[in-house]
Amino acid sequence: MAVQTAQDNKIANLDVFRPSRSLGAEAWDRLIRNKAAVAGLVIISLFALMAIFASVVAPENPLQINAGKRFIPPPFFKGSTNIQSESRFLLGTDGLGRDVLSRVIYGSRVSMVVGFFPTFIILLLGTFIGMIAGYIGGRWDNVLMRLTDVIYAFPDLLFFIIVMVALRESFIGQLMNGLILLFAALAIVNWVGVARLIRGQVLSLKQKEFVEAAHCIGATDFRIMFRHILPNSLGPLIVSAAFTIPGLIITEAILGYLGVGLRPSTNPEDIFITSWGSLMLDGQSSINAQPFLLLAPAACVALIVLAFTFLGDGLRDALDPRMRGTQ
Repeated sequence: MAVQTAQDNKIANLDVFRPSRSLGAEAWDRLIRNKAAVAGLVIISLFALMAIFASVVAPENPLQINAGKRFIPPPFFKGSTNIQSESRFLLGTDGLGRDVLSRVIYGSRVSMVVGFFPTFIILLLGTFIGMIAGYIGGRWDNVLMRLTDVIYAFPDLLFFIIVMVALRESFIGQLMNGLILLFAALAIVNWVGVARLIRGQVLSLKQKEFVEAAHCIGATDFRIMFRHILPNSLGPLIVSAAFTIPGLIITEAILGYLGVGLRPSTNPEDIFITSWGSLMLDGQSSINAQPFLLLAPAACVALIVLAFTFLGDGLRDALDPRMRGTQ
């Protein structure tokens, strides 16, 4: 009788009697247990809030020129000049007397938008092409993959520079100070990695039993691709997006530093006034007089890229099916 009671207690404690948890809930639990990923998510959220509420957070008008206050050092830093610092300029001023901190805050808008919007276009284009190539196969697969190989072989940075320089004075190059042209340039050549990733996922999943069952009940190819195969490919797609965003932020910073990125604005009504890359371009010529004009945007680029890298690593581990059930 005692043995039977002990067995009943063991059975009562088994997890099989507990309600099963969804894959999303398990992945979220694994993600929040990753301290580096959580730290990255917090940093990204802070930068996103700073970009959205830049007009509220910025202590000064980023376009206001303060006469006689060129290259004022921050209150905590004594530069090589004898100019007296002021507490209102926490990171000092630039060569025109504009507040560096306010310009860095407004510059976050461009970097965050450049990170997210082109990534959305890249995911849509790459997913569609990879889905068609992997599912239909045959001649379509051969043509689309050879097109992918051609675009993949072209130097990305060289393409960005050529497009930004050649079309800078055109109509599209002047829309939103060149931001639309930058979106297009970044999206045109960066979809190839996503297309290859989705094609590989489709080739693996279309042989599964649930796809054969969908064929048996008369489901259309479109429904099978986007209602059955695509949801099972979201894990690698999300991880790819998390690693694509920091790459685009770095590319925008490089283009801005080379002087072919976003056009600096002098209109106070513009949403996108400057970018971190443009600020670094301004700061490299005045590194001795005001080093924080270069160091502040460079530190922001490094921090946001590091945060997305940590988040991408955490998502990769959390969405790995082999991690299911581990603690």
